[in-house]
Amino acid sequence: MNRRWFRTLFRRRVLVILMLLIQAVFLIYLITSTSRVSQIFSNVLTLVSLLAVLYIVSKKDKGAYKTTWVFLILSFPLFGGLLYLLFYFQTSGSRQIQKLKKLADKAAPLALLPLDTCGEDAFTEDTYIKAGKGLDHRFTQVRYLQEHAGFPIYASTTTKYFSPGEEMLKALLPELWKAEKYIFLEFFIVEEGLMWDSILEILKEKASQGVKVRLIYDDLGCFLLLPNDYPEQLKKYGIECLKFNPFRPLLTVKQNNRDHRKIISIDGKVAFTGGVNLADEYINAVAKFGHWKDCALMIQGKAAWSFTLMFLQMWELCTGQDEDYSAYYPWANVPCDITSDGFVQPYADSPSDGENVGEHVYLQILNQAQDYVYINTPYLIVDDSMVSALTLTAKRGVDVRIITPHRWDKWIIHMTTRSYYRELVKAGVKIYEYTSGFNHAKTFVSDDRTATVGTTNLDFRSLYLHFECGALIFDSTAVMEVKEDFIKTLKVCQPVTEKDCNPSVVMRLFQDILRLFAPLM
Repeated sequence: MNRRWFRTLFRRRVLVILMLLIQAVFLIYLITSTSRVSQIFSNVLTLVSLLAVLYIVSKKDKGAYKTTWVFLILSFPLFGGLLYLLFYFQTSGSRQIQKLKKLADKAAPLALLPLDTCGEDAFTEDTYIKAGKGLDHRFTQVRYLQEHAGFPIYASTTTKYFSPGEEMLKALLPELWKAEKYIFLEFFIVEEGLMWDSILEILKEKASQGVKVRLIYDDLGCFLLLPNDYPEQLKKYGIECLKFNPFRPLLTVKQNNRDHRKIISIDGKVAFTGGVNLADEYINAVAKFGHWKDCALMIQGKAAWSFTLMFLQMWELCTGQDEDYSAYYPWANVPCDITSDGFVQPYADSPSDGENVGEHVYLQILNQAQDYVYINTPYLIVDDSMVSALTLTAKRGVDVRIITPHRWDKWIIHMTTRSYYRELVKAGVKIYEYTSGFNHAKTFVSDDRTATVGTTNLDFRSLYLHFECGALIFDSTAVMEVKEDFIKTLKVCQPVTEKDCNPSVVMRLFQDILRLFAPLM
């Protein structure tokens, strides 16, 4: 154990855990004590729980969330209401919501206006019209993302799909060396090791050459992986670094909204996204759960600009400092020579904007599918709307297939995932478990014409609580690459049969209980 890891483990991390435990013990003491103060405190909490139940029932929210919280509060009337207050009223505060809205309004003109000299293939109203003519019924998806979520569709873009993660790294390193103006990175997990060290060496060199290098990493995602002063360490190399939503030792779940995005933007001309974090298991340099099945998408050309905007908005949210987005636009005076390879529509998701963008992308692919939908996801913990979409798509004759892991990273999450198999398989959805290791890819592909690659898992946290991103691709070569990778992966999967979905009475009861608490996982 080296000195840095010792300092990381026994200073900040242990201190935070101890402070959380002290707060929890103090709260329990107040509730269980026989003192008059304790009785008053208990009565107040019971009243809070009653008011919370009334609020939940009247609130417009997912049915699964309502059921879970009402059950918890009625089962634990003292703690339940307090937990609900901590969970909801300290998550995505009004100030953050207003700031995110302001940042989205600021970025919208730069995403939607034709700022360049790229001709008819640039994003203009003509691009929008061409997409409408070429995408037939799928254009409703485009219209939603552009007109309601604020993410335009682009031509003058090519895409390349990589799987597993080590293939993405091979393509990434040469692109980093080509950077001339800036390299922006935004990740949930960064961990020192072969992958990050190889990237960091390039970032150091580029920073010394005057290239602006910025990194955002999620503090909770890196809680046990990076020292607390890591941004200061990188600053010595000329690299700007921020921790998203720093984890604090308070008995609160304000920390619930995490930055789960994976973004690399190089000069606004090349971007990467997908499931791959910057740690060695993602490139199979170490084996945590067998072979790590993951994927990434490289975007070259016009659509890469959208990922620069996503990053800049997050950077401004974290720093509070005004950013001139237009200063980073790569095509203002230089023509774009990328030949269109279909259409690409990058998108981001925020827990604070009232639009569940990632969920809507998935639902519309299911609803518009005519022949097949093939899905990769590490978790399958979804609400009734997604279950209905999956089952109805299968019932109308569409070939719906889902690959989940056979080897899990979290046992309780995997058991909850399996609890959904029964009704899906019964409806005709074909489910397979990846037997070689852990499947961390997040992809949808449909009808040889539409695919999405991104960071959004099929679980409540990704769909409703985290900051996520992805790219929707139409009629490009990457669509078929996603499909071919799925077919190849099926060869090392085992199918889930109806018999497999009928466990013992005890296990079935256990799974039903897990389903009840699924929205909180």
